[in-house]
Amino acid sequence: MSADAKKAVSQAQPTVGRFAEIPSDQYTPEQQEAYRTLIEAEGLKPGAALPSAPLKIWMSNPKVSKALAPLIWYLHPGHFSLSPRERELAVCILASKWHTPYTIYAHETFAKNSGMPPEMIDAVISGLPASFVNEREQVIYEMASALADSRWISKGLYDRAVKVLGHTGITDVTVLMGFYTAVSLTVAFYDVPAPLQG
Repeated sequence: MSADAKKAVSQAQPTVGRFAEIPSDQYTPEQQEAYRTLIEAEGLKPGAALPSAPLKIWMSNPKVSKALAPLIWYLHPGHFSLSPRERELAVCILASKWHTPYTIYAHETFAKNSGMPPEMIDAVISGLPASFVNEREQVIYEMASALADSRWISKGLYDRAVKVLGHTGITDVTVLMGFYTAVSLTVAFYDVPAPLQG
């Protein structure tokens, strides 16, 4: 990025929390390439706006954006072993631990759209005890809660997770939680608020 472009970006008014989004017509060639990989990963058409605050912020580092794009694609429903509801269960647990309003609001909405009952969403987001009839959801709830809270898994929970999710499901949960830790830290640093509800 040229010195003039850096100065223009640094003087821009914040649009994503404390971050001033880079206008797409000011993308460097590397940022244009990163944009294309992110849009493809999100399953959007060329020319679409970046759909989330973290992606808009990460465009300031196109190398990171390009590196994350395959993981973003993989973590979409249908590409990995978790159902949309299971995915949102793990993400809501993690987001509640980071207390990031933007992420909590977004994934509370996604959880509702995935069919998770509102009282379960409220319990998970509030850190209250919850139980699930579905054995996979129960194991994901316990595993994600334990990793987010004590950061340790007992042998009994380990054995149940291996039996119910297998190592593929376990790694999908842990990598998903790692990705959303990066998302949460990004929106926390830039103080990105939840969208205005009206």
